[in-house]
Amino acid sequence: MASALSAHGATVWLNGRDADSLQHAVDHCNAAGRSHGGSARALPFDVSNERATTQAVARVLAHSGRLDVLINNVGQRRRQPLSELPAQALRELLETNLVSAWHLCREAAAPMRAQGSGRIINITSIAGPIARAGDAAYTTSKGALEAMTRALAAELGPQGINVNAIAPGYFATETNAAMVDDPQTLAWLRQRSALGRWGQPHEIAGAAVFLASPAASYVTGQVLVVDGGYLAHF
Repeated sequence: MASALSAHGATVWLNGRDADSLQHAVDHCNAAGRSHGGSARALPFDVSNERATTQAVARVLAHSGRLDVLINNVGQRRRQPLSELPAQALRELLETNLVSAWHLCREAAAPMRAQGSGRIINITSIAGPIARAGDAAYTTSKGALEAMTRALAAELGPQGINVNAIAPGYFATETNAAMVDDPQTLAWLRQRSALGRWGQPHEIAGAAVFLASPAASYVTGQVLVVDGGYLAHF
């Protein structure tokens, strides 16, 4: 998503906690945007640290003078059944998956409100509208993030701020590496989804570019599902 936005001329501030991985991503985005006027900068901080989040937004504003798009793409997952997952573990998951996004939305909305425009894009999951056994905590957090998207769209729309979400399906990311290498998972996905394969990371980019662009100026409060037809195929 960041590389695609850079390739379309955006100045992208990338967040992460690992400095080396973050710099690698920044270099990749700069390469993608070099011939299109786009660029990228590192913005290292932990989204669960509210003070650091507030300072990060202030840094962006001090450098650029405005903030046009926020993409909340941080998430954690704990696959455990109800009997094995204590309430405190759920609280910690919600802090990362939901509360951190809430605080970032709150901080980003202030300059966007002053500008009279802005785009907020929350990355939810198909695990919001559907569920499976042993994954209740993650499903709960993503369902709440989807509800928050609609609520903020209603609240911030009068100030010219569009709030939408992208719900990915099964993507071949580093986090899912073990599942991607499992032949049984691939065989199941071939039967379960319309396109019958894993999504590749670059295939989420178009949704982000669209929702961040003028083409989506009248789109708000929506969840754009990018799942290879998983939800449509039974």
